[in-house]
Amino acid sequence: MIMDGKSLNVTEEKINDLKKIFPEAFTEGKIDWEKLKAALGEDIEFRNERYVLNWAGKSDAFRILQAPTTATLVPCKEESVKFDDTGNIFIEGENLEVLKVLQKSYFGKIKMIDIDPPYNTGNDNFIYPDRFSETKEEYLERIGDKDELGYMTREGLFRKNSKDSGHYHSNWLSMMYPRLFLARNLLREDGVIFVSIDDREFHNLRLLMNEIFGEENFIANFIWMNEGNIDNQSRIKRNHEYVLMYAKNEENFGHPPVIDPNIPQSSKLYKDYIENTIVKNGPGNPVSSIKLPKGFPVSFKEGEIEPKEDFWPKLNTAINVKDCKTQNEVTVSSGWSSKDIFIRFLDNELKPVIDTKGQETTFYLSDTGAIIVKKKRLEQQSHVLTILRNMGTVQEASKLLEELGVEFSYPKPVKLIKYLVQVADDIEGIFLDFFAGSCTTAHAVLDLNKQDNGNRKFICVQLPEKCDEKLEAFKAGYKTIADIGKERIRRVIKKIKEDDEDKLPFEKTKQDLGFKVFKLQPSNFKIWQEDGIKNEEELLEQLTFYTDPVDENAEVENILYELLLKSGIALTAKIEDKGGYYLVNDGEIALMLEKVDEEIIKAVMAEKLKKVITLDRLFKNNDQLKTNTALQMKDAGIEFKSV
Repeated sequence: MIMDGKSLNVTEEKINDLKKIFPEAFTEGKIDWEKLKAALGEDIEFRNERYVLNWAGKSDAFRILQAPTTATLVPCKEESVKFDDTGNIFIEGENLEVLKVLQKSYFGKIKMIDIDPPYNTGNDNFIYPDRFSETKEEYLERIGDKDELGYMTREGLFRKNSKDSGHYHSNWLSMMYPRLFLARNLLREDGVIFVSIDDREFHNLRLLMNEIFGEENFIANFIWMNEGNIDNQSRIKRNHEYVLMYAKNEENFGHPPVIDPNIPQSSKLYKDYIENTIVKNGPGNPVSSIKLPKGFPVSFKEGEIEPKEDFWPKLNTAINVKDCKTQNEVTVSSGWSSKDIFIRFLDNELKPVIDTKGQETTFYLSDTGAIIVKKKRLEQQSHVLTILRNMGTVQEASKLLEELGVEFSYPKPVKLIKYLVQVADDIEGIFLDFFAGSCTTAHAVLDLNKQDNGNRKFICVQLPEKCDEKLEAFKAGYKTIADIGKERIRRVIKKIKEDDEDKLPFEKTKQDLGFKVFKLQPSNFKIWQEDGIKNEEELLEQLTFYTDPVDENAEVENILYELLLKSGIALTAKIEDKGGYYLVNDGEIALMLEKVDEEIIKAVMAEKLKKVITLDRLFKNNDQLKTNTALQMKDAGIEFKSV
């Protein structure tokens, strides 16, 4: 026992004794009096008795989830790669606010979400609404705490969730709930989500996912076998973690491709058709072969093998053939399930036979003299493994990062994430990771696109959390974890380009090797403050302040992206500067942000647009021009809005 200099706490000792006798009567280290009474045999009715996941602060988590955000994302081109020509995105900012910002533009557009959240080890620092009585303004102020250099600080932003906390599990659930809820909104109807976890919160996560996604949309629990660590107290080595997989809608998930790493690529499981020998010819086998008509398909070049007349006895209705040795007739109808289809194939002038289910069947002669049936699959035959061995370890992942010249603690292996991306089965979708860390998901997407010529896009979100100053990463110049993630993506892109240098022109990759960087920032527009107005004088002051709603320090490009986001336009939209207005997605919307005159309005009208947005201040109190513009737009069927 450690001497702490304190006298014996009798109450605490008794509670500990009670916990040993009635562990079921405790919740998060505190006595649950209802459970204790039930354990003692008293006949009681539990309050709100039903099957539900509940915790201290759940209602507050709901309120935080429902609180709208006024934040926006601003482009950072100097930290990007090929900003104007890429569909990949890295967002630097607190992920709950970022998820709220993305709701309108990316609602129902994400194919796969893969996250590796804090495991609640007892030493984690993460954001959660631990002060349950705080106001929305206090929360927003807290999540924006930064140091003098603008970096997020642990002191203001994070709360350490110690095991000694009275709300140890509740805090973690309160952190996860709003993020998972908003994440589900972003998934496509055929979308899927993967969440990594270990034993500490697996049970709670499963119940939480059931509540948000629906138990019926649970797909699989993947067990990732890794090197693990030995628990010093129990001497048990924990050498696995979990990845829970849920679908937005299980009925729309479909069937993933074969991605068992232990099956060779040459296996027929990887093909979109099935081949089977139905009539063999070879040493020791009955001839079981027939007279084939001229032009019968062969798997070898015409003229290499020419079957002799006596080698191919004539086909009759019974499909009788002669044994090559004994000359006895052999009936091959038994066990030959393709006999009827084969006859139809011959009658159909050797054209593929299509059955009522739409399956296409054809036949050909192999170079060994066997007749082969070839059936095109209606669906890709598939299976995935849920016990994931040989998927890499944290140690291997760390070594890979070292080779790239980047350091990060406990990264997930690229091979593991690539496997999960393949399970999602889409080579063109958007893949989101809002606990991005060192950006393993981005690395996996880039690698897979290189491997199979896919066109997947990634969105990675990472908080600009300060790096530990003791780490080599900090000494190497990486001030935040977000900096590490961005640099890793740059180096992966560079490596792919270097690998391409010695290839022939037609072999070079045509994949998207760039990414846009955005940063979470307060709105470019002044936000009306209803609270704090005490009298008419203060109200008049507010009205005067908001005559021009645009913040005086706002830049035009930042305003452009904020208005696009709040209009439901993606961050990867095609934007053209037309010298007076911006044209987006070839006419989906136009924005006049710097000046407005009759010439610009005429040019905008000629674009045959659906929607036009402008800043009210550009009319400079010219109400007549503003009114005429609104009427012209209305007559042309254009939605017109001034901000």
